[in-house]
Amino acid sequence: MNNSKLLAIAAVSGLLTMGVMGQSAMAAADKEKCYGVAMAGQNDCASNGHACAGQATKDKDPGDWKYVAKGTCENMGGMLNK
Repeated sequence: MNNSKLLAIAAVSGLLTMGVMGQSAMAAADKEKCYGVAMAGQNDCASNGHACAGQATKDKDPGDWKYVAKGTCENMGGMLNK
């Protein structure tokens, strides 16, 4: 493969990666951490008592959180800060 083809492939790959990363950043901007709404096994990250997502042991534990759409946490009965 010649250098111009490699350069073109690298450029297209870079653009695709930026598009995917940009969408993730936009999606994260529309979400907020909501404490006390995650069901058992459906939390989004580590918390007090465990080290990983999906390890919540009881429903709606105030120490576990889940990403929800901005502006919906308190309507769901959750808290923005623990």
